[in-house]
Amino acid sequence: MTKLSPSILAADFANLGAQCRTVLDAGADMLHFDVMDGHFVPNISFGVPVLASLHKALPGAFYDVHLMISDPVGYAAAFAKAGASCITFHVEAVNDPAAAIRAIRGCGVQVGISLKPATPVESIFPLLGLVDLVLVMSVEPGFGGQTFQPGAVDRIAAIRAACRQQGVHPHLSVDGGINADTGARCAAAGADVLVAGSMVFSAADPAAAVAGLRAL
Repeated sequence: MTKLSPSILAADFANLGAQCRTVLDAGADMLHFDVMDGHFVPNISFGVPVLASLHKALPGAFYDVHLMISDPVGYAAAFAKAGASCITFHVEAVNDPAAAIRAIRGCGVQVGISLKPATPVESIFPLLGLVDLVLVMSVEPGFGGQTFQPGAVDRIAAIRAACRQQGVHPHLSVDGGINADTGARCAAAGADVLVAGSMVFSAADPAAAVAGLRAL
């Protein structure tokens, strides 16, 4: 069954803890925590104190922390201490991705690697056996509510094929414009984690939205 990671970027920040509890109770597998620095991407979101507060309120949740920042290694320890379960960084943000993976894993968390839509998927093939998760961006990172880029489906399929060829099994996640239709296409291509924001947090029935996506 596909895992669901609701993106809290789409939540009502005035009721963040309650909304996160609602989607977890509805069956979401984890919470996707988007960190933006206004430099690597043209937006600023939230940081370590928000994660620490959520972790204190919901200590049993798995926190899927997506660092869209220029210095992911420099901030990894702080996010790990605040409660991150997995820290995902962008291959475009570092000079030595393998060293970044080692440094982040040294903080005692799982490690993910992400790539923007224009970055060749082949750039991460040598790293597939070193990470716990690969995050394919199906929109340009920086803002929620964007339209799904259909080219992501072929990118997911190519990464899944490379994983099979290498005999490795990282989770393959997709983020951006996910709904029942696009989620089904991504799942069919090999994605096993769907990051969805607006479809979950804006739904009249979040529990139904979660159940529908997890069933894909």
